[in-house]
Amino acid sequence: MSSKKTKKDDSNIIILNKKARHDYFIEQTYEAGVSLEGWEVKSLRSSKVQIKESYVILKDNEMYLLGSHITPLKHSSTHVNADPVRTRKLLLHRKEIDKIRQKIEQKGNTVVPLKLFWSKNNKIKLEIGVAKGKKNFDKRQDVKDREWSISKERTLKNSNR
Repeated sequence: MSSKKTKKDDSNIIILNKKARHDYFIEQTYEAGVSLEGWEVKSLRSSKVQIKESYVILKDNEMYLLGSHITPLKHSSTHVNADPVRTRKLLLHRKEIDKIRQKIEQKGNTVVPLKLFWSKNNKIKLEIGVAKGKKNFDKRQDVKDREWSISKERTLKNSNR
């Protein structure tokens, strides 16, 4: 039953930011709505988006997504001037914004986008994470741990045959 749920969740994901989990320790995650225009939603339906180099800022008690690139479709409306890298407002509750502000005021913490997905009621949500940067030796340790778990699974699989 859990595998079916996982498959359903995977189909709702528009894009993942794998680089964020590689470069940062994610301490806490939040789910935020994204203020989008119509042409952007159409582009997201065909997965024409990139959030790898994007980041989140806090300005005037509001949070904004900067650096994300949504490619406009060729057959979208001609009367709309599409800006693919415009600043998009994130929709969060005041309490969540205050918690995030407290976290990022600490030295070394930042907010990064993790994934863009469709919610249950067909709204587009962005999962953001309060993160702390990894050093190079931390990244190497993660690779070693991943390789060790893979080789351990292989030996267990071969021994069960």
